[in-house]
Amino acid sequence: MNEIQQEIQSNIKRIIDGIPQGVRLVAVSKYNSNDRIEAAYSAGQRLFGESRAQELVPKAQALPKDIRWHFIGHLQTNKVKYIVPYVSCIESVDSFRLLSEINKQAQKINRVIPCLLQFHVAIEETKFGFDLDECEQMLLSNDYKEFCNVSIIGVMGMASITTDTDYIRKEFRHVKQIYTKLKAGFFANDDKFSEISMGMTHDYKIAIEEGSTIVRVGSGILGERMYINHS
Repeated sequence: MNEIQQEIQSNIKRIIDGIPQGVRLVAVSKYNSNDRIEAAYSAGQRLFGESRAQELVPKAQALPKDIRWHFIGHLQTNKVKYIVPYVSCIESVDSFRLLSEINKQAQKINRVIPCLLQFHVAIEETKFGFDLDECEQMLLSNDYKEFCNVSIIGVMGMASITTDTDYIRKEFRHVKQIYTKLKAGFFANDDKFSEISMGMTHDYKIAIEEGSTIVRVGSGILGERMYINHS
């Protein structure tokens, strides 16, 4: 085992030992080589996150088949068809149009895709996501009620990039409040609606304190990214 593999395995053990039972760790593997992913896999990690279709597909084809891939980045509708055969969850559903396309492509291959609804709670305009009113209108619509090949299992949110931990905590608390409202209003009898994905390498501990059930950690596990070129 080389030094990088030892570091990755040590990072995973440290993070897993520090998170409560019931919180799942997504190792964010975007821009990282298969060798680094396999080092994390050897340490027992099975849940990985990718944010680009052109990276996820070749990795899913080449790496062990019991890896569960979460798509965590902004997803264009024209890329949905490529990832639907491989993902175990799409965390970044930020529009009705995208959810409709996921349903359409999943139907073609007879799959039901677990999805998280992404909400925009950060101050950066560059981040994507629903606002609550828009999401509630979608969930009330007849078109949504006809979807049979997607399963909404929770919500996702990203905090602002800031050193103000009180501000980060406030945004995570807002995501939890959205989850609670949607659970009561639309998913009260749906046990599958149970996930809150928030928190990354720099803020996942705060996210867990505010109710996160899925944390997405990249550089804290796999080290600095390699920036693989798939063009």
